Formats: sequence, C-alpha cells, structure tokens
Amino acid sequence: MNKVSAGAILLLAMSLNGLVSETAVAQIRVGQTSGFTGPVAAPVAEIAVGAKLYLDHINAEGGINGQQIELISLDDKNQVPIAAENAKKLIADPKVVTLFLTRGTPHAQAILPLLAEGQIALLAPSTGAVVLHKPVNPWVFNVRATYQTEAERVARHLGLAGLENVGLIYVNDSFGEDAVQGALKVFKESGKVPALTQAIDKFKPDYASVVKKVLEAKPLGILIIGTSTSVAAGVKALRAAGSGATLATLSNNAATGFVKELGEQAAGVIVSQVFPSERRLAVPMIAEAARLANAKNVKQLTPAMIEGFAAAKVLVVGLKRAAAKDKDVTRASFKRALESFNRVDLGGQEVSYSASDHTGLDFVDLSIIGPDGTFRR
Repeated sequence: MNKVSAGAILLLAMSLNGLVSETAVAQIRVGQTSGFTGPVAAPVAEIAVGAKLYLDHINAEGGINGQQIELISLDDKNQVPIAAENAKKLIADPKVVTLFLTRGTPHAQAILPLLAEGQIALLAPSTGAVVLHKPVNPWVFNVRATYQTEAERVARHLGLAGLENVGLIYVNDSFGEDAVQGALKVFKESGKVPALTQAIDKFKPDYASVVKKVLEAKPLGILIIGTSTSVAAGVKALRAAGSGATLATLSNNAATGFVKELGEQAAGVIVSQVFPSERRLAVPMIAEAARLANAKNVKQLTPAMIEGFAAAKVLVVGLKRAAAKDKDVTRASFKRALESFNRVDLGGQEVSYSASDHTGLDFVDLSIIGPDGTFRR
C-alpha cells in the first residue's frame, strides 16, 4: 500500500477529532488530552486516526442507543502542566463520562489525583508505565502492556549474544526510569551488568558524550528509551560515529512518523509492539481495522493506529454495557461496566479487568523496520 505522510495523518487526525473542522452534536462525551503538537505529535496523530476509525463506524451505525459518541480532544503539546489543566477542564464538564487515550507517563501521573476527585475513569492511557498498573488504581483501566514487559522482552532478545554486550540508554524522566527497570530485571536475574547504562536529558539530549562511551564499551546491542525525536537523534548519532550495534526502542515509537524521523537510518531498528501486526489480517480485529481504514481512504495502517483502534473497541463495549443498564451513561455506570469485563473479545484479543488487575492486554512482540519503512514481524 502507498505510504501516508506524517502531515497527512496529523491533518486527518485533527479533522476527525474536530480540531480543524466542526463536529456533530453528540450526547456521550469522551475527553482526551494528548500531544497533538510537539515531540510526540506523529504517534499521537496515528493513534487518534485508529480510534476515530472505530468511533466513526459506531456513530454511523447509530451510536450507543441512538446517542453519538463525541471525542473531545485537547492539545497539551506534550507538556505535563498543560495536560493537567486540560484534564481539569474535561472533568469539569459533567457530560464527559471518561478520560481516554492520554499520552505520556508523567502526564498520566499528573492526572491521577484528579480521577478520584472527579469520580471519573481513565481508559487506555497511551503509556505502559507500571505506576498505572501496580498497585491497581481503581480509576485507571489500561488496555496495553507495560513498558517494563516490553523492555524485558527487548533485553532478552539483544542478550542472545551475551547480556554483557547490551547497552541501555534512557530518558531521565518517569517514563525512562520506569521502563529501564524491565531491562535491568533481566540483567539482575542473570547476574550480569549492562555494557553501558546512560541516562539522557529529556529536553536537551546530549548524544555526543554518549556516543563516546558507546564506542569505548562496544556493545553489540543497545536499547534506547525515549521519545521518537530523541531516539531518532540517538540512532543517527551512533550510526554517524560508526557504531554497528543492533539498535532497539519501545512501542511508544511504533509509528510511521518515527520511521520518517530516522530517515536513511530506519532499516534494521527493532521496535517492540503491544498489539498484533497491522498486516496480520487473520486476526479479526486487524481485518476489521483494515476494512474501516480502506473505507476512510487511510492507505496504510500502523501499529499506533491499532493501539487507538483497540482502545476505541474497549471504550465502545464499556459504553454499550453502561447504556444497557441505563440509557443515560454516567461516569459511575461506565466505571461499573468496565469492572464487569471478563474475557471480552476485541477480535482475537481478550480483555478482562478484576479488582487485582487493570492491565487489560499483556501482548508483547518485536518488529524490525524494513528497507521499505514498514514494521516487520
């Protein structure tokens, strides 16, 4: 299929979310704060496209008991203070029944105190932070696996040539410090230490000093944890310096925007994934997403779009269950509906929630970026 430019995807996402065009009047409101502009704009846009593919489909079929679902998306520019303020605005609207698909670990952490106060659930935060999983927060319902689980899987893969030959580079915020623990668990269990462990400044990543340490340590594989912009800069710096190490990153960068940022250095980079391949049409959820994407003229599905699509399916099941009890869906009825999930089939992937587990899916796989810029399994 033909590739879709990052700009086109962003425009489509913004249009679908009502950021650049008018939306129809809706009765059920769902609130979202995310970085539609800024360093995570590319994956956020693709996630939004995936979510809206399914929500538009449900609305076209009559919505929830005749009520349309309105996704109110606010841009926080990937800045934590703005994300918190956006969440306050959304929670202040009594018609917003849930928060949905927030982006970023520190951003979600800033929102957590507001949930109990507003008696509102946060569904499908687009982050794999362990703090959202353990201990179980009664107001947070995850859909995707944790970053630690991803990092552990990547570390084990890179460590096939010997864990002592694996380096770790991570952003120095709650996201990076959380995710790297998954990789360190593998080293601890094996009684090994990484060839390199280096934190990178979130806002001003200095890869010059890191490259020097990498060349000295000579790791065969390196896991880089950070935003797409930061990781792409690291990959380019390492390659320019002559490092031939196998480079890997996590699913937060599983978007075509990341591939474009990598440019000529994209091929061969490993990216962990938390949903089945967007080309695996044997999985009913993927086949459904492909059919709806084709109807919307979205030429190429991406892993990020599948994340949004899966999240939207969970949202809709929750809304339908809440509406079955009472036509006017409320924050309380929606939360109760999510708590009733027991092996809910999204189409080849099952989601359950219990008092002791709000993780949802625990799927983790690895992909590698091919010469054509696609994620291959």
